[in-house]
Amino acid sequence: MSAPSRSRAALTWAPRVVVGALVVGLLLVGGTAARVWWLGRVDERAPTDVILVLGAAQYDGRPSPVLEARLEHALALYRQGVAPRIVTVGGAADGDQFSEAESGDRWLTEHGVPNRDVLAIDEGSDTLGSFEAVGSVARQRGWASAVIVSDPWHSLRSRTMARDVGLEATTSPAKGGPVSQTRRTQFFYIVRETAGLIYYHLAHASSDFSDPGLQ
Repeated sequence: MSAPSRSRAALTWAPRVVVGALVVGLLLVGGTAARVWWLGRVDERAPTDVILVLGAAQYDGRPSPVLEARLEHALALYRQGVAPRIVTVGGAADGDQFSEAESGDRWLTEHGVPNRDVLAIDEGSDTLGSFEAVGSVARQRGWASAVIVSDPWHSLRSRTMARDVGLEATTSPAKGGPVSQTRRTQFFYIVRETAGLIYYHLAHASSDFSDPGLQ
């Protein structure tokens, strides 16, 4: 094939390749967003070894509204007998006296959960770091399953990470928190979690823009 012929062929195929790549990208993003939205609406609660409450901001030991909504939901699951213990996770920001996990632990014991039934794991500055710490403790203690309590749109990425560290994970989202109150807020978090999940699959890492616990 002559050089002019190869050039004409390249010009013919180049737009098709670009269009094909755009279609694949849109299907990937759209499909991921649909899964984030769908799982956020599903409550998979079932008997498990632990109820796992993901961390969010706290203020001098007092849970933020986001974290308190998660803790209230976890407390309801505990009282229903979904699991015999609750695990709170989340580290401390620079200068903080309390970690997110400690703040959640304090709130739960103040609301009637016996100390023996609560464990704070205050390692990890993001979701993946927290799950890696939880996975290590779970292996030591023989825990195989967990129901994850977080915000609805965080459910899919959280469940994915939990399963990657060896837990048989289901989700029971806290639907009464601030991130679920308006359609605009829901749309924002769905977009953010979609980007965060795609990034996780590509880099196997958490991204700062998609970790509610970092707010």
